[in-house]
This record gives sequence, structure tokens and C-alpha cells, in this order.
Amino acid sequence: MSRIKIRTRFAPSPTGRMHVGNLRTALYAYLIAKHEGGDFLLRIEDTDQERYVEGAVDIIYRTLAKTGLVHDEGPDKDGGVGPYVQSERQAAGIYMHYAKQLIDKGEAYYCFCTKERLDSLQQKVDGSDKEIRVYDKHCLSLTPEEVQANLDAGKPFVIRQNNPTTGTTTFHDEIYGDISVDNAELDDMILIKSDGYPTYNFANVVDDHLMGITHVVRGNEYLSSSPKYNRLYEAFGWEVPVYVHCPLITDADHQKLSKRSGHSSFEDLVDQGFLPEAIVNFVALLGWYPESNQEIMSLEELTKQFDYHRISKSPAVFDYEKLKWMNGEYCKAMDDEAFYELAKPYIEKAVTRPIDGRRLAAMVKTRIGALTEIADHLDFFEAVPEYDIALYTHKKMKTNAENSLAVLKAVKPLLEAQEDFTNDALYATLQAFAAENGYKNGTVLWPIRTALSGKAMTPAGATEILELLGKEESLARIAAGIDKLEAAQA
Repeated sequence: MSRIKIRTRFAPSPTGRMHVGNLRTALYAYLIAKHEGGDFLLRIEDTDQERYVEGAVDIIYRTLAKTGLVHDEGPDKDGGVGPYVQSERQAAGIYMHYAKQLIDKGEAYYCFCTKERLDSLQQKVDGSDKEIRVYDKHCLSLTPEEVQANLDAGKPFVIRQNNPTTGTTTFHDEIYGDISVDNAELDDMILIKSDGYPTYNFANVVDDHLMGITHVVRGNEYLSSSPKYNRLYEAFGWEVPVYVHCPLITDADHQKLSKRSGHSSFEDLVDQGFLPEAIVNFVALLGWYPESNQEIMSLEELTKQFDYHRISKSPAVFDYEKLKWMNGEYCKAMDDEAFYELAKPYIEKAVTRPIDGRRLAAMVKTRIGALTEIADHLDFFEAVPEYDIALYTHKKMKTNAENSLAVLKAVKPLLEAQEDFTNDALYATLQAFAAENGYKNGTVLWPIRTALSGKAMTPAGATEILELLGKEESLARIAAGIDKLEAAQA
């Protein structure tokens, strides 16, 4: 007997930048399908017109392209089960067709209740100030003649699912196991809204069936809705797909990751200097762990190793520091020229004076967690920041303000006379000076580096900085360091 080909889908709403949780859903759906040689579909769910954001569809395509999550079917790749855009499916009458099938089966009904009547149904939850609205099936009792009269009169309506009020509904999730819900808790959810558009819940079930989706991947916030989905599948006589509900993603304070965190979307993270490959790798581990315990994995390696049964039930914490570490590992592993091309705009923004950008890129390649950190490492090449003379004191280098001033005054004429201003030649000159005057190398180099950079840590040593800054700028900075030390001692 041949195995059924796995088909998964990513069905985002075009409401803005792609949230990390949505990216993880797309990634897991992609990995589940590709691990088994299946199909990964893209479907645009744009039926919520109030939340639609212009340009958001382009963001979806751009994000999938940057992350390498190539879809096999979608609005731009017809696989024979389109349209792949819900508004186009709605215009074709697909959802109303299936809603009326449910009405004929007694599994759904027209509801003509006004907003005022619905508002009167608000109930307080026991022991809480929270109010919920539970529909009382009022319109289920309308006769066929009353329903038709209302329709003929053009009275606004919605179509509701007719859920039982007794017994239980049980469904199976691959991560959370068997879950049973009392049918009394299943409200008669709306399937078709008063504007004729389907609700998210109804459109999903219809589309997933018609597109042959075998595995449905989504966040665990949809666990409570799954019994209603199952009842729809059963009412139609359709096969229920495999459910894979993913755990919540939280911030460091264990609160749901929100836009306020500043790094909740893929494009937020790209803007903050993270590589798409590193983001994908990091997001894959937000709730899933490989059997090998390997952490750095390409998309191809993830595809080979991904077993959705290893997805956790527990919330996944978005560890920003771990993302920086992981991104740093990707930067280190990059080809030097490829890294330079990525770093170039950040370098040129931080340093406008003529300095070899490739050398600057090489300096920071192993030191950064995100590309946006490049400026913090290199900004002193543009200008020396304001600094405290306490920087000249370093116990290990045996330096202090007094001997640093003496060193700077002594090396300034040496550097003025130096014709070969390259790293090796400069180091030889300064090493000879240290030996002749009984100094350790660090006692000479530390004050020079401090005067040139105004920083306690730099991505290069004193002589390399001298070479990159050039003779004129280097001497000007050393002179400024001398003035600063003399002013402090006056």
C-alpha cells in the first residue's frame, strides 16, 4: 500500500510584518512536508478586510524567499487546487456553497439576531469580572418559512455552526495527545459573516480539505477551537487532518512575545543585523530539539533531522542573547568576501574616512553577534569619543596617566620621522623604543591605542590602528591625548 503524500500549508493573513510565531509555523510546516518529500503550499487568508495592510502580501513573499521556504503551490504557482487567495475563493462562492450544504444537513443555520439582542446575551464567567457571549440558538427554532421570509426581505444574517449541547468531543493532537471537551462549551460559532465573507475558522476547514492538506500546523492558541473544526469535518464526512499544535513563544519574562519587544517579527530581526539563515536556525529551536542535540544547522540539515514528534509542549523562551551567539557563529563561518559585502553598508555608515573596508570587516567578523554591532566596534575610526583619562591606567600593562604621558611625548617624534607607516614597520619601531627604554611592549602600546581610540577595547592593536588611520590623523590624535593628560595633571 502506497503512503499518502504529505501536504502542508502556510496560510498567513496579510496584516504587516511576519511575526516570529508565524515564521515558525511556516518553517515547521515546510520541514514536515520536505522531510517526507511532500508539498508545501502557500495560501493567503485575506478575508479579514479590516486588518488587511497594503503591501503585506509582498512582505510574505519576501520573507519566504529570504528564509528559503520555497512553496510548491500558491497564488504564483497553480497546483490545480486554486485559487490560493481566500478573497478570490470567496468571490467564486466556494464558502457559501459549503455553508449551505451544512444547513441542508442540519449542521448549520441562518441567524438573523440583531447586535442589540446579541449584546443582551453577555454572561459573567463564574468568579470573574470577565464577560462572555454564549449564543442561545434562538434562530435554530425558526421554521423554513420564517427563514425564507427573512431572506426574501433582505434581512442581514450570519450562518452559524449547530453544535450539540450535550456529550463530549475528543480530538487528537500529535503534541498534546487526546483532548476532550464538553460540547456544552462549544458555542455555535459563525461560519459566514454578515458581509458574506467566511470566518477564519470555517474558511480554513474548507480550504484545507479542498487543497488536500494532510497535516495542519498552528499555534496552541487554536487548541480550544479544534473540536469545532473536527465537528465540521465530520459533518461534511471529510477526513480529519493530522494536527500539530506548537507551543507558545514567550519573552525573557515569560510573557507572550509581542510587538513591544522590538524583535517579534522576521523583518525586525533583519533590521537588527541578523542573518536570515541564523534566524531560521534559531526559530527552528523555539519549541523543537533534534535527537543529535546539534544547534547550528542549515535549512537542509534541519529538513533531514526534523521529526515533529520532538516538538515540546512547554512554552519556548525567545533568548535574544542566544540568537546573537548563533548569528555570530554564522558570521564566523562565512567566506570573507561574502561577509564584507554584508558588512559594507554598516561599515560605510560608521566610518566615512578613506579606510580599507575589507580590513575593517576582517577585524569585526569574529567579534559581533549582529551586524548592527559593527558601528560600536569601529566608530572610533571616524572620531575619538570623549573618554576618561582613567583609561590610561592598566595594571597588567603597568601603565598610568603619568608614564602614559611620558610615552606619548617620547613616541610622537619617532612617529613623525617614520616613513614606512605600515603595521610591521611601526611595530618594529615601537618594540625597539620599548627595549631601549626598559619598557614592556604593552606599556608603550597601551597609551598609544588609548589616545587613538578613546576605548578600553578595540578590534585591532595600536600599530594596526596607526596604519589604518594614517600618519596625519594618528599624530593629531596622539597630540590630543598629550593635551588631555597634561590638562588633567595641571
